[in-house]
Amino acid sequence: MAQEQDIQRHTIALLVENKPGVMARIAGLFSSKDYNIHSLSVGETMDPTVSRMTIVTSGHPLVLEQIVKQLRRLIDVIKVVDLTATGEKFVDREMVLVKVNAKGEARAEAMRIADIFRGKIVDVSPETFVIEITGDEGKIRAAVELLKPCGIRELVRTGNVAVMRGPKSLKLA
Repeated sequence: MAQEQDIQRHTIALLVENKPGVMARIAGLFSSKDYNIHSLSVGETMDPTVSRMTIVTSGHPLVLEQIVKQLRRLIDVIKVVDLTATGEKFVDREMVLVKVNAKGEARAEAMRIADIFRGKIVDVSPETFVIEITGDEGKIRAAVELLKPCGIRELVRTGNVAVMRGPKSLKLA
């Protein structure tokens, strides 16, 4: 029981060289050590030679410390910050696209739920809506749970992106 309580969820931000194979090497590191990636998001920064990755993973504190150390050793990794371990506040968001039934009562209910969660209906057909919702993991989970009775046909999530609050930032220097 005590060991389960030691498991922590962490959000890790990385700056990496924007070139082929980098994401595969990072995912390979997690796979080879039997670490789980809950969420992975990657995209170019303002510098097209650098990409930013946000990885959400979990484990015991010593395992998480080991993950960060091993990421720092990878050649294509420029910078690694375990946002959770810094103790600093950060903002994290993800997006979900949910295709739901939109016939009869489900149509009005799906529209109400989208409105409650400040979602957008981004596609409409005679039988379905595609709803886009952005927020933290809890908001996404709650919206999906409420949409289930409408009849979810398909669901796609982006994975977390995160940034430190205030003036601090993940910079190259």
